[in-house]
Amino acid sequence: MASAPSSSETTAERQRVTAPYGSWKSPITADVVSGASKSLGGISVDGDGRLVWLESRPNEAGRSVLVKEPGKPGDEPVDITPKEFAVRTLCQEYGGGAFSISGDTLVFSNYEDQRLYKQSLHLEDSPPLPITPDYGGPSVCYADGVFDSRFGRYITVREDRRDSSSNPTATVVAIGLGEKDIKEPKALISGNDFFAFPRMDPKGEKIAWIEWCHPNMPWDKAELWVGYISEAGDIYKRVCVAGRDPKYVESPTEPKWSPKGELFFITDRQNGFWNLYKWIESANEVLPLYPLNAEFARPSWVFGLNSYEVIQSDEQKTLIACSYRQSGRSFLAMIDVRHSSLSLLDIPFTDIQDITSGNNCLYVEGASGLLPTSVAKVTFNDEKSEGIDFQIIWSSSPDCLKYESYFSLPELIEFPTEVPGQNAYAYFYPPSNHVYQASAEEKPPLLLESHGGPTSETRGVLNLSIQYWTSRGWAFVDVNYGGSTGYGREFRERLLGRWGIVDVDDCCSCAKFLVESGKVDGTRLCITGGSAGGYTTLAALAFRETFKAGASLYGIADLNMLRAEMHKFESHYIDNLVGSEKDCYERSPINFVEKFSCPIILFQGLEDQVVPPGQAHKIYAALKQKGLPVALVEYEGEQHGFRKNGHRERRSPISPLALQPQLHVTCSGYWKAGEFNVLQI
Repeated sequence: MASAPSSSETTAERQRVTAPYGSWKSPITADVVSGASKSLGGISVDGDGRLVWLESRPNEAGRSVLVKEPGKPGDEPVDITPKEFAVRTLCQEYGGGAFSISGDTLVFSNYEDQRLYKQSLHLEDSPPLPITPDYGGPSVCYADGVFDSRFGRYITVREDRRDSSSNPTATVVAIGLGEKDIKEPKALISGNDFFAFPRMDPKGEKIAWIEWCHPNMPWDKAELWVGYISEAGDIYKRVCVAGRDPKYVESPTEPKWSPKGELFFITDRQNGFWNLYKWIESANEVLPLYPLNAEFARPSWVFGLNSYEVIQSDEQKTLIACSYRQSGRSFLAMIDVRHSSLSLLDIPFTDIQDITSGNNCLYVEGASGLLPTSVAKVTFNDEKSEGIDFQIIWSSSPDCLKYESYFSLPELIEFPTEVPGQNAYAYFYPPSNHVYQASAEEKPPLLLESHGGPTSETRGVLNLSIQYWTSRGWAFVDVNYGGSTGYGREFRERLLGRWGIVDVDDCCSCAKFLVESGKVDGTRLCITGGSAGGYTTLAALAFRETFKAGASLYGIADLNMLRAEMHKFESHYIDNLVGSEKDCYERSPINFVEKFSCPIILFQGLEDQVVPPGQAHKIYAALKQKGLPVALVEYEGEQHGFRKNGHRERRSPISPLALQPQLHVTCSGYWKAGEFNVLQI
């Protein structure tokens, strides 16, 4: 028998204001959301064992700054990056791996000129000094560097655009750290389209790296190589460790040497999931450490990913701390290599990104449904078998927990797709506001988000951009359609040749599933997405009749135009995902503008090299000519994604005005009252 509600519960229910979904007032405003959106660009540990992190600051026009953990509890973190510098690389457009630390020496990529600079972490007034040549502009980029102590140099990926900006040359180069005069970097590895993860062994005698070539993306097919280094510092012998065995189609990633010189890496060669492996050098064969139908890595959209650490390597044991994704959440674990065993470490994070090792601890970048993206220090017991302390060192939104009473927690849902026997996944957030309730007869409007990539994954973590909607009485669902990562290669490859079909079908199926489950109002369904998610949004609005309004953030409208203008890294991506020129035409929303029938808003950065502004201009003009309610908001100085505070404030899709059972929505988003015209149906 169910227990009767307590008096406090019934009193709370009586005190709630009854109001239509979508009309609820919330303290989670546009200013709160945009001000709480610092992002993380990497973590490391200096020679003193203190954490160093790279944070992007919207209130400084998106400037990325390196910050060091304070030396004493209670002290403030210290900015390392001087105000005239910003730490960011444009390598492969998406960047990542923009800095590296060894002891008290820091090397970083400066955003304005893309040169590498060396800086001392101990000498507070020591200015950064350039170590790469000045080419008269940001035409040469560097990323994913490591130190080579044997030869006193820095090994890094270089992307050279001097001869061709559309087809830059990629190499792995060596840069001297001790010379007074700046010299031209020395090429160590070349001859392929792309390189990543150059990693030196402890003695400086071997180097491992990942390479791949067109038409593949690094998660489609790649190769892991090891090079042997001569006394002169050159590579005199090369061995392919993984990626050329005809029995497997695999995408190795994240090679790493242990202090004993053992090479570990991640690949998906056997079970279709990215698992950890060890290279047996004497036989040139690889062995799995702990096979599991789970993803121990993420797709390499950016440089510098770090999903595991060798935290002990001696005669007694070799322990690897790692994170993996399974069933829609992350786990932190310890693998005992000798015994091929795995044990879980219990921490509050349900989502984990990068990890890095400290002094008897791990620094873990993670989040959960109640914790925003943060970096936590996880301290081990002596046996390193469990975490005995969990301390947040950095938070993307330290003040957000004061709104906890408004938070909607994500519910992982699995729903049927158009293909019999195939399911997809999503995180559903019901409306939540402790002040309000709706009438029992009303169902909430739904805002569905299609993530970017498309080879990526949305995760069920605290995001104030989502809570903005749910606290106002909207339901929100974040979809992992077929083709998303986190569920193995087979799920990931559902999208090959079928982008614009599978993703669109799955988003529509998810919305219909929620309607049929009684969770949302089928007459008030809206869709949004950025980049590739913007394409799915536009395609769903053009080729389906499920949604009643939509917002595309730097989204794709013309696949053939995208293919013609695409930067090198993704120049064959569309071929794999879509197919021929005819296929691209038939799946491009811009060619079927007559099929649009509802309000749409477009947000676009004017310096976007991934999805050029011409795409937004073209669809805006076409919809305007047709007479549909449409708006285009453009941002000067913004690239692919918005980093500046004022721009982030106005970038969200559809305003929360679903006041009546009939659809009543606007396309004003986070726009401030009176700033733009309101579009409604």
